[in-house]
Amino acid sequence: MSETRDLLIEIGTEELPPKALFNLALAFERGICDGLEKAGLPASNVQRFATPRRLAVRVDQLPLRQADRRLERRGPALSAAFGPDGHPTKAAEGFARSCGANSVAELQRQETDKGAWLVHVSTEPGAATAELIPAIVESALAGLPIPKRMRWGDRDDQFVRPVHWVVLLFGDAVIPATIMGVQAGRETSGHRFHHPDPIRVTSPADYARQLAADAKVIVGFDERRDVIRAQAESMALQLNGIAVIKPELLDEVTSLVEWPVALAGNFEQRFLDVPAEALISTMQDNQRYFPVVDTHGKLLPHFITITNLESRDPAQVRAGNERVIRPRFSDAEFFWNQDRKRPLAERQEALKHVVFQQRLGTLADKSNRVAALARFIAGYSDSNPDWAERAARLAKCDLLTQMVQEFPELQGIMGRYCALHDQEATEVAQAQEEQYLPRFAGDRLPSSATGRTLALADRLDTLIGIFAIGQPPSGAKDPFALRRAALGVLRILIEGQIDLDLLAALECGAANFEPTLRANQAVETVFDFMMERLRGYYLDQGVRADTFEAVLECRPTRPLDFDRRVRAVSAFRELPEAASLSAANKRIRNILKKIEAVLPFQVRPDLLIEEAEQALAGRLVESSSEATPLMEKGLYSEALSRLATLREPVDAFFDQVLVMAEDPALRDNRIALLNELSCLFLRVADFSRLQD
Repeated sequence: MSETRDLLIEIGTEELPPKALFNLALAFERGICDGLEKAGLPASNVQRFATPRRLAVRVDQLPLRQADRRLERRGPALSAAFGPDGHPTKAAEGFARSCGANSVAELQRQETDKGAWLVHVSTEPGAATAELIPAIVESALAGLPIPKRMRWGDRDDQFVRPVHWVVLLFGDAVIPATIMGVQAGRETSGHRFHHPDPIRVTSPADYARQLAADAKVIVGFDERRDVIRAQAESMALQLNGIAVIKPELLDEVTSLVEWPVALAGNFEQRFLDVPAEALISTMQDNQRYFPVVDTHGKLLPHFITITNLESRDPAQVRAGNERVIRPRFSDAEFFWNQDRKRPLAERQEALKHVVFQQRLGTLADKSNRVAALARFIAGYSDSNPDWAERAARLAKCDLLTQMVQEFPELQGIMGRYCALHDQEATEVAQAQEEQYLPRFAGDRLPSSATGRTLALADRLDTLIGIFAIGQPPSGAKDPFALRRAALGVLRILIEGQIDLDLLAALECGAANFEPTLRANQAVETVFDFMMERLRGYYLDQGVRADTFEAVLECRPTRPLDFDRRVRAVSAFRELPEAASLSAANKRIRNILKKIEAVLPFQVRPDLLIEEAEQALAGRLVESSSEATPLMEKGLYSEALSRLATLREPVDAFFDQVLVMAEDPALRDNRIALLNELSCLFLRVADFSRLQD
């Protein structure tokens, strides 16, 4: 076994962007690993480290050098390398000299099924690992996802932040190199305040231990994150509460500190009269605090902050944080008190002065359109139509409140608070927030009927309008988030079990726009766009593409009905009869495509002369009578299980009956029989589209 050593690479910088640190660390590790792999240097274990002031990677048991490479160079064919007398030709001698061989005799012969040649074989010694590392590091740094690089001092080097030190240790030896204009060594820096003096790293294996024990730096990102979580949870327990730890905030806080120390702070009880979401938003987004709630999720007058040092006077640090949060909470309290002085409904008139989109009018225009569409949808969603319309007319009013102007992320949420304060119906108030659900893939759906109705109407209005003015998504550009809106509509309809005719809803919505916009012409385009989103919805769930295509061919316009068909076809494919019946449907479709004459409307029993066709006709009548009522109720799985019994008579028919008989009457009657069979299956999906 070849000798190995551990490798440590550390790039010390000014404070790195906290929201980018984790991804930078991942990319740096990946770049080092890719470079080692390309160099043929297998690494048994790789560990990444990241703090606000460093990116580091440790590689365990790295070989001291590359493996030797066997080089093989083919020369002239033997027939051209030697003359009739057996002596080497000038071509052979020239090849030997070019290879550095003293004579042709030093060359080898290689025979293959395509001939025989002279070959020169040599061994290229592997390069020393220490010689390769600097270039690998430079390449990894150059490949980091940094949108805007910076220069510092009079250097030409560019990086996300100025580089102050570089550690390159291979075993206990320093790799001599200059990275980003800095000479590599073995000295790193500890905590900026607790240990500002340089630290001499003894070995890669001791790196993390030395910094934690001697320099107050926890270099492992994951380890530091776990420490912060544990401290915050423990501190919250001492406050008889639970810390609200949002993963994104936890990562950001982890990226801001090297030696985390949790401290609890308090704020006045009176601020709890302000909507909790505004206070939480302030704590999380502005101050990077962890809020504290009780076991019922109610906000408590405490917060937890993570400092980057062990203070000799924690009380002073706590007081400083409390002083910072107080004016922000006071502002939120003032805005909330001001907003409650006017009911939401009084802001409807002001919506006439806020443009939604230049060609689509104001927010008042949109509210009117959405209100009309919501009343239509309410008939299908078990929603109170008066509540649906009322919710739609209030839906954009909270955008004009001071709270939303200060906290834009609270739109909808503040609408709910204001509507409740105005004593609107509970569902009307709840719909103010739920109109924005789902906000992203996998997000929760509206829970109230009025909320679902408003969410559908608002999205459909936007889809119709933006398509009508000719601004659909293109490539990766989707400024109006129409893809997300379309998927949201489909999820609400399918997962919310709302049996709405999507095409009819789009036509209703289009009728609410100004006639000059010709929104009705965009309806089919919007429907097709939404069907493409539906395709992705099913593919993400593992539904086969041809299953989706088979259902789409029948063009169901009710997404809930579409879903029932997809589920039924997927289940049908698992039946032993599925392959045979799918093949029969393909055969029938191919036959019908070739028929130009008008088929008879009904099968004539008197023309069924073969036993197999009589059996099929009889079984078809029975299966149709059983399956049709089930299909009308949307019970497609049960219907297809009845149709599966047609396998034997269908197979017997194709085995024993000549469809294209010479007698035109018999031929047309048999084609009509097959057409009835095809049409029965087409009431669910086009099974001829299914692949084996």
